[in-house]
Amino acid sequence: MKTRVTEMLGIQYPILQGGMQWVGTSSLAAAVSNAGGLGIVTALTQPSPDELGREIARTRALTDKPFGVNLTILPTVNAPPYADYLQAIIDGGVTIVETAGNTPIEFVEKMKEKGVIIVHKCTSVRHAVSAERRGVDLISIDGFECAGHPGEDDIPGLVLIPLAAEALRVPIIASGGIADGRGMAAALTLGAEGVNMGTRFVATHEAPVHENIKQALVDATERDTRLMFRTMRNTSRVLRNTVSEEVVAMERRPGGCEFGDIQHLVAGARGRAALAAGDVNGGAISTGVVVGLINDVPSCAELIQRMVKECRQQLNRARLLAAA
Repeated sequence: MKTRVTEMLGIQYPILQGGMQWVGTSSLAAAVSNAGGLGIVTALTQPSPDELGREIARTRALTDKPFGVNLTILPTVNAPPYADYLQAIIDGGVTIVETAGNTPIEFVEKMKEKGVIIVHKCTSVRHAVSAERRGVDLISIDGFECAGHPGEDDIPGLVLIPLAAEALRVPIIASGGIADGRGMAAALTLGAEGVNMGTRFVATHEAPVHENIKQALVDATERDTRLMFRTMRNTSRVLRNTVSEEVVAMERRPGGCEFGDIQHLVAGARGRAALAAGDVNGGAISTGVVVGLINDVPSCAELIQRMVKECRQQLNRARLLAAA
């Protein structure tokens, strides 16, 4: 498959594995890249810039194909040393970076100076247009269906993707709600030139999470996600479990709740432990609505080959319908 996304990133198929906290490690990223897509190592999963450098080296030992690193920049009280993480990415020879959240102009300039291709994730067209002006090379546009933070506009991909395609000159990558070749064909038809998947890649052999978590995704339906932090204007889509149900119930109380009231439930360390131990109710687990389309746990290679075959079938079916 040849699109501007495959040409710019040097990959065989326009399929990207999204950066996922606690999940985007060398094993998964290398497997996706070896299968013809673009694997992504998540920078902040590593406890320090030095550890990130070692994880980049481990990834390079597992694949000779292109891979990228995700660097999500969010305003926090105790912010990680983002500049040092970026330097570790550059020192590691990585030439593709997926950014999300805020992307300071000085970071963009530094990456461009080093020849880094920047894929920036956005949940709205207005933010995508702004990112394009700042000089990013590709936009990953996240629909309301996505796992994690879908923004506050609640615009699903069926509307967001063509709007972004109309407004932007740079190639766009559709993210959120895609798990198979049908979704990929739809995204390409709507104007995207590639797709980004997170939740679907969690349910693969190579994903570094417990088998209980993968089975929970297989067993879940499209109704088994919850939106937390709505009252705080920081919406996060997660798997329906005892933790997310408790958080949502607390937010719905008369007068709502403060973040401090639920912080112990949604702490990142608790979510990480749940993924490792296979405790489905142990913490908040980021999951997209696409979980309803997940019915098995294939290898990354099996998943990508199946997607590509199905995508081609669906595009050909549409061509035949148009010609009828």
